[in-house]
Amino acid sequence: MVISNNKAIGIAAAIVAFLGLQAYGFVSVRHTLEDRISVLEQEVQSVRDGSSASVTRVTSDLGVLSEKLGVTEKDLDKARRIAEALRKEHAKTAKGLSQEIASNSKAVVDLREEATTKLAEVQNEATNKIGAVSGDVQNVRGDVQTVRVDLDTTKTDLASSRKEMLDMRDSLGREIARNSSEVSELRRRGERDYVEFDIRKSRDAARVADIQIQLKKADTKAKKYDLVMLVNDAALEKKNQPVNEPIPFLVGKDRLRYELVVYSVDKDRIRGYVSTPKDRQLSAEGPSFRR
Repeated sequence: MVISNNKAIGIAAAIVAFLGLQAYGFVSVRHTLEDRISVLEQEVQSVRDGSSASVTRVTSDLGVLSEKLGVTEKDLDKARRIAEALRKEHAKTAKGLSQEIASNSKAVVDLREEATTKLAEVQNEATNKIGAVSGDVQNVRGDVQTVRVDLDTTKTDLASSRKEMLDMRDSLGREIARNSSEVSELRRRGERDYVEFDIRKSRDAARVADIQIQLKKADTKAKKYDLVMLVNDAALEKKNQPVNEPIPFLVGKDRLRYELVVYSVDKDRIRGYVSTPKDRQLSAEGPSFRR
């Protein structure tokens, strides 16, 4: 029984000792923790103090930066507005220039097309005119050649007619009556008929045989006269005709050869005769159509 109590006391003492050791350990750990916590608190306070100063400095810097950023934002906003206005103006100007360029390009194209068309028309017209002129030149050459031939023929005919007229004048000159007595002599021969006239200057024509004669002018000094003969419904005008020069002409469809001679010129007066063939059929110089 005693042994059991001593064992219990030993066990209790061991337990106490163990608990004491545990308590000491807890106390030691507590002090250590408290020291550590104190150090940490000091460090935190130091950090807080430093952080406060840093925060204050950063806050100040942030204020200055905010002010600068505010100014910059205002400038940037203004710059953006200016840039936007410039962009819009540039776009408007570019659009206007594009439209103007397009319009000018179209105008240039139209002018080029019009110029090309006009040039083609001018070339065609020039070609046609050149062709026409060439044809006209050929025709003119042919006409000139024909005219040359006609001129040669006409010259030949004129020479022949002149010779015939000279021959006829010489032949008639031998039979010209220079006064009324000589007219009577020619009338007695019976080769032709002779109708004398005495015509004064007047607005009306005088009928002689089957023609009409109108005196226009009588020059007594030069012995010349101007008159108009109405033959075959046509007016034959003779100017500066000398006295005693026969004027031959053809009358009617049968082309009968008549002859007018003025042998006396006075003031506003002429006298003479018209010679006509007796046998009209044999004297006809043109075709005679008779029933």
